[in-house]
Amino acid sequence: MTNSTWVEAGRMAGHRIFTTSFASIYPLYVQKAERKNRTQDEVDRVLTWLTGYDDAAMQQAIADEVDLETFFAQAPGLNPNASLITGVICGYRVEEIEDPLMQQIRYMDKLVDELARGKKMASILRGSDTSVD
Repeated sequence: MTNSTWVEAGRMAGHRIFTTSFASIYPLYVQKAERKNRTQDEVDRVLTWLTGYDDAAMQQAIADEVDLETFFAQAPGLNPNASLITGVICGYRVEEIEDPLMQQIRYMDKLVDELARGKKMASILRGSDTSVD
């Protein structure tokens, strides 16, 4: 089974990651970053860059315990530079994942991974303006 076939099969079967709450993975992202001397603010910055959420809306999504499918469906807009995110996460090349929702989730994983690995914010945000909105 190819990577894309696996992802498609997972979507048809209602892959469990889609119903996982954003509230359950957000603290794991923060912990991962903080273990590598990065901050919660930096995690928030990469997540708001990707999704278009502002801090208040992202905190509301956490409080409402929305699942990842809803989190991305209600996102103001995926950053146009998200397609520049490449590389391997969870054993799959993010640029080759065919299911849009799975790809967005893996983009999020990849950005947090890059943050934890010490990449510069300008690189993580694919050259976008790194100032706070």
